[in-house]
Amino acid sequence: DALTATLVSEEGATVTQKLEGPFEKARQAEKAKDTLEQIFAQLGATLYYAEHVEITGEHIPFIPASTLKQLRRTLVAELDAARESLRPRGKRKAAAEPAPVYPESHLTYLANVYNQKARDFYHRHGVQLIDAAYEAHEEDAEVPVMITKHCLRFAFNLCPKQAKGVTGVRTKVRPMQLVHQGETLTLKFDCKPCEMHVIGKIKGNILNSPLPGSREAMGLYSPSTQEERPIKWKALS
Repeated sequence: DALTATLVSEEGATVTQKLEGPFEKARQAEKAKDTLEQIFAQLGATLYYAEHVEITGEHIPFIPASTLKQLRRTLVAELDAARESLRPRGKRKAAAEPAPVYPESHLTYLANVYNQKARDFYHRHGVQLIDAAYEAHEEDAEVPVMITKHCLRFAFNLCPKQAKGVTGVRTKVRPMQLVHQGETLTLKFDCKPCEMHVIGKIKGNILNSPLPGSREAMGLYSPSTQEERPIKWKALS
């Protein structure tokens, strides 16, 4: 004797488990049948709900509730896997040939091109001149270190767009300065796209520090001794 249980999802995924016997015949068949229906319908802690429970067979066996619940958990786990296998997978679109042309032929440091793969990507798409990213420490002059829509002229009611025609407010935009703990940053305003540019210069200690992502920065190389340092792995206890 054996009990065969099958779960079918609305997508058509089907899983089956067989519980080998022998089993005693239930003395109270109706009560045992109700128990079977209730246990297999109890799916509240899962993703599913039982739309229909069907029990077939000449005799209703007596099976401990703990055994039936374990069988139900096994079936639910298998149904999860079966549904996942039926889930349609998206396909990556083939690369366009020839590659589309990037709208700019020159990229400044603001494009943040830092590694060779990024350079190869932009060259493949028609960019001819590529400046190194700011992290490469090649921009040693004063340049915009932040571009923001938050504008101090607007905050101080000095926006030329809002103050146009207002007596006493200069509509000609001039740079401002932002002073913090002895450091002075110049603020320049590009009013057409409503942008404030914070102009600064890379600090000496950062300029002289190892490049981000380099072996030296990760402690894998010592420039003073020209020594390569292996990666040390620490086992978790």
